[in-house]
Amino acid sequence: MASPCTTYHPSPGSPEDDSMVLFSTSTSCSPAKESTITHSNSSSFNSSSPTPPPPQSSSNKTYELRIRNLSYTISPNGSIFSSLMKKSNKPKIGILKSISFVAGCSEILAIVGPSGTGKSTLLRVISGRVSDKEFDPKSIYLNEHAITSPAQLRNICGFVAQEDNLLPLLTVKETLMFSAKFRLRGMSSKEREERVESLMQELGLDHVADNFVGDEEKRGISGGERKRVSIGVDMIHDPPILLLDEPTSGLDSSSALQVIELLSSMAKTKQRTIILSIHQPSYRILQYISNLLILSHGSVVHYGSLESLEENISRMGYEIPIQLNPLEFAMEIISVLENQEPHSKYQSCSYLRWEEAIIQDGANKQVIDQAKAGAISDARCSSLFEIAVLCSRFWKIIYRTKQLFLARTMQALVGGFGLGSVYIKMRHDEGAVAERLGLFAFSLSFLLSSTVEALPIYLQERRVIMKEASRGAYKISSYMIANTIIFLPFLFAVAILFAVPVYWIVGLNPSITAFLFFTFVVWVIVLMASSLVLFLSAISPDFISGNSLICTVLGAFFLFSGYFIPKECIPKYWLFMYYVSLYRYPLDALLTNEYWSLRNKCFSWNEDHSECLLTGNDVLKNRGLDKDTRWMNVGIMLAFFVFYRVICWIILARKVSKTTI
Repeated sequence: MASPCTTYHPSPGSPEDDSMVLFSTSTSCSPAKESTITHSNSSSFNSSSPTPPPPQSSSNKTYELRIRNLSYTISPNGSIFSSLMKKSNKPKIGILKSISFVAGCSEILAIVGPSGTGKSTLLRVISGRVSDKEFDPKSIYLNEHAITSPAQLRNICGFVAQEDNLLPLLTVKETLMFSAKFRLRGMSSKEREERVESLMQELGLDHVADNFVGDEEKRGISGGERKRVSIGVDMIHDPPILLLDEPTSGLDSSSALQVIELLSSMAKTKQRTIILSIHQPSYRILQYISNLLILSHGSVVHYGSLESLEENISRMGYEIPIQLNPLEFAMEIISVLENQEPHSKYQSCSYLRWEEAIIQDGANKQVIDQAKAGAISDARCSSLFEIAVLCSRFWKIIYRTKQLFLARTMQALVGGFGLGSVYIKMRHDEGAVAERLGLFAFSLSFLLSSTVEALPIYLQERRVIMKEASRGAYKISSYMIANTIIFLPFLFAVAILFAVPVYWIVGLNPSITAFLFFTFVVWVIVLMASSLVLFLSAISPDFISGNSLICTVLGAFFLFSGYFIPKECIPKYWLFMYYVSLYRYPLDALLTNEYWSLRNKCFSWNEDHSECLLTGNDVLKNRGLDKDTRWMNVGIMLAFFVFYRVICWIILARKVSKTTI
């Protein structure tokens, strides 16, 4: 029988390997005090890596994560009344129940269990992806010092979610480079580029550095390479602890093995603490996993090595079939393991004796003090830098989104020339007044609805924004400002492409001043519509509901614009819609612009042309436009443009504060 001590074997690294480590401590990766398990020489399966790690380098800093009696509960969704009264008679649901384990450096700890057993929840809790009120400050310890808030864990741990939330139109190198710019502000451009090059080599991505990440619609790198890019994004600042939620999910067996081999190599060479959840690892993957934490219904049914699991199963009188490994067989008898005596789940409790976990070196406290200060918050760039980087990224995405670029250009040209061909050389008589009003109304409807195609792009960006902003990469306000800066010139070009043909082909007011104002109003219209779509994308769960919501809102605005129903005929309980309609103000501005300089021009005479029946002033009075309110209407339109973006900023900021990805 081998010694009951589990020994941690860290790997050496060059001195510069740890130059990016954000925290310092004098604790080294020393042998554990006592093991939770006993090893059997007769084990038929070797869980250690085929290549033993080299001896320890004293220059490396190491971290040990201890979890003590961690529990987590959620409140079931009650009725609206009970939620308003902040009372609920329904009992809380226990997701995690008294979880205890230790994750040491240079090792991979795998959290295993059936679906719905709490694996992802456990990772979210120990990575700090919970609110302060849900966090237990006495259950998580780093190098034997208690973590008191989830913000400290977010600053210490890198967390790779199960979904690969990446922008498909960026290359692998650009994705990592943008992440480096956001999170490594203290480095020079050359140092950041060297860091990215080094990380791509470490992740085995240097051969696809200039390939697009891609997604289901746009072909890019493979699934395994995309997963490695996701790992790289959260490793760019070299976190001492790396947590991964189902890193092999959706990958074929070869890609899954490559990912686990990569993580094992990173754990040894950089002495990282790596914890991952995995559904049912293959025989070859298990070779790289040091310890297993098996969960069932939120409780620990086994903690220790694969050999100890095999011993435990044999001690219970079961024989593992030849075609199965111990873990696969354990999943089949999970209910039996769950009902075994507590002391047999981890045989030696001395390793988890928390009363002995006292601070023996003041340097350990430095880890927590730096976490409290938010070491990664140093990587939060200044607002101007954030905006500049986000503008650069936005421009790349818009330029490469050929469908959006071409669609908006073709819409503007086809719309402008199409309307011009319908209303070509419009006359200046009484019938032309109604035609001009119809032209302006249709143009408004066309321009406001033409921004809907940007909805999928906003929805695709939203999850990336949630992840990046929640991890301190940048502020939501910086994102909104950058979005505005990039779309201002882009939509101005769209406005010119539409306004020039329709204005001169139709033969509207020939004044240059009137033409310039018309073009400016068209620009403000598309800006206002863009803000509305951005706002609705922030509250829409998916494209179908978002598209339906946009159509409904625009339809209601058009109905109450005063074009179909005069203000006096609108029911009082719907009158507010007249004032918030995005159609009313630009329609009034365009009509005023067309007829204000032509107030004294006669558009209809009596039979003998002795009396003018309709002047430009009469046209304006019929719409209630007795004064020149063009710039007031423009001001209201700009206010809508700002208002919808501010509301979007508030919604996204609130979602970021609650996100767990």
